[in-house]
Amino acid sequence: MGTNRRNFLAAGATGTAGAVLATPNLASAQPRIRWRCPGSFPKSLDTLYGAQEFIARRVSEMTEGAFQIQMFAAGELVPALQVLDAAGAGTVECGYTSGYYYIGKDPSLALPCTIPFGLNTRQTWSWLNHGGGRQICAEVYRDQGVVGIPAGNTGAQMGGWFRKEIRNVGDLQGLKFRIAGYGGAVLQKLGVVAQQIGGPDIYPALERGVIDGAEWVGPYDDEKLGFNRVAQYYYYPGWWEYAPSIDMMVNAQAWDALPKQYQAIFEAACAEAWHWMPGRYDSLNPPALRRLIASGTQLRGFPRDVMLACYRSAQELYREIGDGNPRFKRIHAEWDKYRLDQEAWFRVAEDSLANLLAVATQQRG
Repeated sequence: MGTNRRNFLAAGATGTAGAVLATPNLASAQPRIRWRCPGSFPKSLDTLYGAQEFIARRVSEMTEGAFQIQMFAAGELVPALQVLDAAGAGTVECGYTSGYYYIGKDPSLALPCTIPFGLNTRQTWSWLNHGGGRQICAEVYRDQGVVGIPAGNTGAQMGGWFRKEIRNVGDLQGLKFRIAGYGGAVLQKLGVVAQQIGGPDIYPALERGVIDGAEWVGPYDDEKLGFNRVAQYYYYPGWWEYAPSIDMMVNAQAWDALPKQYQAIFEAACAEAWHWMPGRYDSLNPPALRRLIASGTQLRGFPRDVMLACYRSAQELYREIGDGNPRFKRIHAEWDKYRLDQEAWFRVAEDSLANLLAVATQQRG
């Protein structure tokens, strides 16, 4: 190798090293941002509230601490059912909550979250991110002053806790039941007195007899909240919440002002949390259900006639809402078309095998 070539390579290596050393890290290159994020869930629920903490941690890690989000549980900064209001008004930069808590503002807010007899977890993610769901629902969120980003999903929920057995449709008459979203409107058609109560307030209402029953999420969370101590019968399935998607609702102006790189990081953290949550629940719910049954909880399935009556009531409700709200009708039509395709596919590839395995496992046992 000639002298000139050796000098050239040495100079190149030195220059490259200098360039690397001179490159600032992300934290110093990007603006330092501090956001506040109230949520609709108590800290005792380490999966629902834990998803908030998960998002904050991932955003901080991916920005080397430059973007920090301070998380607040329900009631610490904002009441549980006013998180969307605070984020939309710009009182806070974002909030972690479920769209179906706010159907009084716009019935379409339920569709990207969940509606009775809806999509399962995988289908929900598919519709939101590959079936045009997020795009078609963006206008709904913008009308509330926010950008909605899917950031959690509980998976299929349970049907709730009751002081008495539900043997037929007549047993629903006059029942005072805590339930969120359109599940309450469906049950009201069958005589139930539906009440929406924030998570921290459900146990005392059930204990004092203000309500006769309550639904929340599933065995792991329900055990933590102690519902088995004040109600004996635990029903399934939670047909009104097959796979509710929880949103990070970001103030629209705060989102638009966020650097594009931070937007991408925020989206990535929310997507991680969305999948982290059902995975964690799938791990924690089976042993929790065994503990509840061992402690005396009576596990019951809703009778078939009750389920079919609720299904018919739900379809009637959607027609009524659509007649009064063209946007709901339009989005629901797109959603329902996607649902039918998904059901046809899952019957072939997923449900057939799941049903076989259920029978085979029983026979083996």
